[in-house]
Amino acid sequence: MTFLQEGESTSAQCDDLEVLKTKGCPPDEIENPRGSQAMPKNKEVTNRVKGAAENLKPEDITQIQPQQVQLKLRIGEPQTFSLKFKRAEDYPIDLYYLMDLSYSMKDDLENVKSLGTSLMSKMKNITSDFRIGFGSFVEKTVMPYISTTPAKLKNPCTVDLNCTSPFSYRNVLNFTSDGNLFNQLVGDQQISGNLDSPEGGFDAIMQVAVCGSKLGWRNVTRLLVFSTDAGFHFAGDGKLGGIVLPNDGRCHLDNNMYTMSHYYDYPSIAHLVQKLSDNNIQIIFAVTQEFQPVYKELKNLIPKSAVGTLSSNSSNVIQLIIDAYNSLSSEVILENNKLPKEVTIEYKSFCKNGVNGTGDEGRKCSNISIGDEVSFEIKVTANQCPEKGQGETIKIKPLGFTEEVEINLEFICECECHKDGIPDSPICFFGNGTFECGACRCKPGRIGKLCECSMDEVNSEDMSGTCRPANSSEICSNNGECICGQCVCRKRENANEIYSGRFCECDNFNCDRSDGLICGGHGECKCRECECAENYTGSACDCYMDTTPCVAGNGQICNGRGICKCGVCNCTDPKFTGPTCELCPTCPGVCAEHKDCVQCKAFNRGGKKDTCEEECSHFSLIPVDHREKLPQPGQYKAQSHCKEKDIDDCWFYFTYSVDSNNNAIVHVVKTPECPTGPDIIPIVAGVVAGIVLIGLALLLIWKLLMIIHDRREFAKFEKEKMNAKWDTGENPIYKSAVTTVVNPKYEGK
Repeated sequence: MTFLQEGESTSAQCDDLEVLKTKGCPPDEIENPRGSQAMPKNKEVTNRVKGAAENLKPEDITQIQPQQVQLKLRIGEPQTFSLKFKRAEDYPIDLYYLMDLSYSMKDDLENVKSLGTSLMSKMKNITSDFRIGFGSFVEKTVMPYISTTPAKLKNPCTVDLNCTSPFSYRNVLNFTSDGNLFNQLVGDQQISGNLDSPEGGFDAIMQVAVCGSKLGWRNVTRLLVFSTDAGFHFAGDGKLGGIVLPNDGRCHLDNNMYTMSHYYDYPSIAHLVQKLSDNNIQIIFAVTQEFQPVYKELKNLIPKSAVGTLSSNSSNVIQLIIDAYNSLSSEVILENNKLPKEVTIEYKSFCKNGVNGTGDEGRKCSNISIGDEVSFEIKVTANQCPEKGQGETIKIKPLGFTEEVEINLEFICECECHKDGIPDSPICFFGNGTFECGACRCKPGRIGKLCECSMDEVNSEDMSGTCRPANSSEICSNNGECICGQCVCRKRENANEIYSGRFCECDNFNCDRSDGLICGGHGECKCRECECAENYTGSACDCYMDTTPCVAGNGQICNGRGICKCGVCNCTDPKFTGPTCELCPTCPGVCAEHKDCVQCKAFNRGGKKDTCEEECSHFSLIPVDHREKLPQPGQYKAQSHCKEKDIDDCWFYFTYSVDSNNNAIVHVVKTPECPTGPDIIPIVAGVVAGIVLIGLALLLIWKLLMIIHDRREFAKFEKEKMNAKWDTGENPIYKSAVTTVVNPKYEGK
């Protein structure tokens, strides 16, 4: 591109498309590269049916599409592509059974001895390609985890029980499809023992994860069943045994035994998460009811893991494994490796039944059955160019699966015209640089816009220092380019607008304006300050120094009530306004002074009704409907609110104010407020109601007094009745109803 003009910096080569066209850059010389994408590996997902005649190898089965993507990223311009995942039917499975062989698991071992053939039979319903392996663990072989006395090292159990020597981790059986072999080798195992309750299972999990080649893991679904009835040691617990070196996360199996348990500490949970994810292993914790809460918390820290309740003798382990597998395989969660700092990635999921997700939810889909297909939208954005200018690689994979998508990133950080540069171009000071994209790329030891300076003659740091004002980091005030220690100021599209000064710090177009003109049209802009013409002053030369406009009719400037500034009176007494401070709308008597004129102009009445046009033409009248619509403070200068009474005792309201042009304005309410006569009906109703209420009150009082009087009389009667005394006598005319007859012959016998 050759659109640079003399004095322009090389940074001016890049700009918005429309700006470049405005500068006169030919459209065919403008480069506007766009991002792009390609998919070198885009094999369709496999539609495999269980029991089909074809016998596909694990590496021939595809569950994720595409497998490789190439993205060309322009800064700030995202590239989006679609990723498909299909849960293949009859997909191979490798399952490793890792069992705690401490003494408390003695009855469990008896049930596991027949696990091989039984599990093989059940898993045939899920996949025709199933393999199983077996390993066991106890604890680190140092104090205080085990007893190190010779007798206890030989037999850690009581004298009457025969137990094997304690060990950290032992790989008993590599992966095999022979269930009988599994039963045979597991049947040969013996229980061991240790001293503390937490076990060294984390050491064993780490070795199972990182020793894939020695155990025989395939690139298929990998399941690790961790069976125990106790808790676990983790990083830091090794210090109890004097072990301070952190776990190195490497394989240390010698003759199928972990040999460095006494040397390296237990791994941390985060370390295990990393290794399980790196090796695509999904772990199933088969633990007793007592330790369910502990391992459920652990599950929340390990993606793609499950917890099942193990019966006291492990009799339900087969169903536990099948249920956990179905739960794990029904969910897909995408993860990516560490991103370059210049790149961001966003996920959006399109799952079954129209369920979509964004953000963290956009990474996963749940309730996926065998044969179901889901898709994800992946958006990759480069926010800046990488420092080294080289490509990057991102890998995205579903957790627990061995397949992945490889994304190769290429960053668009230079124009194509760099490839067409002219080496040793005479434009670049006698061939001291390559002319590319309209500018010179100087040879080593040469600097300057046209490579005209030698670094032997002047130091580049010294040059930039001479192009900066003291205590400033801006080279040439960002208005030019430092060429060999001197500022060359940038030229503007308007030839009349000029940068100047040693550091290009001055210009003739950034002065204050008045009425849209630089320096109000009354001066010149020099180094961002106005030099005003005669009789003008101010930062924008907008202040006229002549006092003629401020002289009042009495010959005084501003009537002696203000100061003439820039040809305008600034009244020192806030009560006065007007061109020469002659108006005082708020002075006492303003309302009374204009009362008659307002009456005659607004209502055609009052003392000046007949002479209204002659005497009342000094203000403009604006009628309003209500008092609320009268001007409020701040709308006009020097505002007076008036309330006056006319000959009919009606109140009328108006305001007297001055507008921005010092013209008097009166706003008046159209309808006066007249007093209204009394309302007879309410008065009569009130009187009648009062009489009735008084009568009722008197009746109530009379009734109350009568009740009190009656009660007193009754009480007096009762008292006299109680005090009365009567003689006891018999009525002479009373005849008893009882007759007594005596038998003369009765002798009382």
